[in-house]
Amino acid sequence: MPEMKSEKEENVLYEWLDFDQSSITTAAIPDKSGVFKVHASMKILYIGSSMNLRQSLLESLSDPCIGKARRFSYLVTEKAEQVKDELLKEYRESHGGNLPACMDK
Repeated sequence: MPEMKSEKEENVLYEWLDFDQSSITTAAIPDKSGVFKVHASMKILYIGSSMNLRQSLLESLSDPCIGKARRFSYLVTEKAEQVKDELLKEYRESHGGNLPACMDK
C-alpha cells in the first residue's frame, strides 16, 4: 500500500551536514531548485531558496554572515519560494516575529 504523506511532511529537509565546500560537493547536492537552512550553535542563520542549490550553497560559504554557519540542510523542490516562505513563517512564529540572524537586515 503506498504511503500517504501530508504536504507538511514532504517539506522535511535532509539531515544536517557540515557547511563546507567538501560536504557540499561530496554530498552530491544537485543543480536543481530547492531550499536550504544553515545554522551555527543551533541557531538558524539563514533560510534560502535557489534555482541551483549547489551553486547557492557554495556562494553562501563566502558570505560574511552565512559563512559563519557550521551545518546546513536542504530540500530539492520545484516549489522553492513557496517552501521558503512556509519555513520563514514557522521560524517567525516560534521566534517572536524575528527573522534568522543573516536575514535580519
